[in-house]
Amino acid sequence: MTDPRESLIVALDVSSAAAAQRIVAAVGDSAFTYKVGMQLYTAEGPQVVRDLVASGRRVFLDLKFHDIPNTVAAAVKEATALGVSMLTVHAAGGGKMLRAATQAATVNPQLTVLAVTVLTSFDQDELQTVGVPGNVVDQVSRLAALALDNGCRGIVTSAREASALRKERGWGFAIVTPGVRPAGVSHDDQARVVTPEEAMGAGATHIVVGRPITEASDPAAAARAILSQMNAVASSR
Repeated sequence: MTDPRESLIVALDVSSAAAAQRIVAAVGDSAFTYKVGMQLYTAEGPQVVRDLVASGRRVFLDLKFHDIPNTVAAAVKEATALGVSMLTVHAAGGGKMLRAATQAATVNPQLTVLAVTVLTSFDQDELQTVGVPGNVVDQVSRLAALALDNGCRGIVTSAREASALRKERGWGFAIVTPGVRPAGVSHDDQARVVTPEEAMGAGATHIVVGRPITEASDPAAAARAILSQMNAVASSR
């Protein structure tokens, strides 16, 4: 990685296009890619994605598609038409669904389909309450293997599992890490939290940062501070 901005994704977890546009303007050239998740997409629909793409920004569409294969394939096809750069499906949807998603994405070779493994709000106890045996690392490993073997070009997981995945599967896929918080910042509703340095050091290719940037008094300065931390790790590799 020559420019850490290639690996920083700013989460636009807000309820209006106007609020999102203010964040993008405030961050300026300190980030290239913005996450549009369920909150903003539900509030504003696909036009907010079109506007971001038209302005030259990259969009990580984080809607975590999880349905029957035909429905997910159709949704991926529509997302591809919007011009998004990355999108998420749930690995727990199974091999047929994952194959349908990745096949639908082939019309745009630049689109990266990412499979969500275990949400970063989950800890060991929470995983067991939904009936999943074993520990978080084992479940992430199982779902990552399923996703990568069925055509996904990357996975979404905490950096706490990233190093184990790199040892198992090497570097031929993306690892996008949410739940990233600079040292000393509140964890909010996240459980498996790491710092930017820890995430990149563990093998993440991208980190997703929301509130520490979007709620900062100076979002651009907050983003630059995170980029500096990321760059220090990248330079040491």
